[in-house]
Amino acid sequence: MAIQISSELLDGCVLALLSTEDYYGYALTQRLQASVAVSESTLYPVLRRLKKNSWVTTYDQAFQGRNRRYYQITAAGQQQLTLIQKDWDTYQNAISNLLKGAAAS
Repeated sequence: MAIQISSELLDGCVLALLSTEDYYGYALTQRLQASVAVSESTLYPVLRRLKKNSWVTTYDQAFQGRNRRYYQITAAGQQQLTLIQKDWDTYQNAISNLLKGAAAS
């Protein structure tokens, strides 16, 4: 069974990764896919949305004759990540309590 990840939670996962270091698109996809089942076609719209909301910024860096576009979290993105983390803690506790309560019944 696969549990669908919400767009807000996916935003939080990407922002959390970017809070540790800057990533270019492919490397970010690989890092995220190591933990969450997500396709490249799903990730790039997320990155565009994060950029539109000013939660990430981009810069290009040359690599072997080509440019890689790197994504970097902004101060606003860090604030959004903090909100998502708080929401996640509340949600996770509520679901855990329900599941444990249902199992105990």
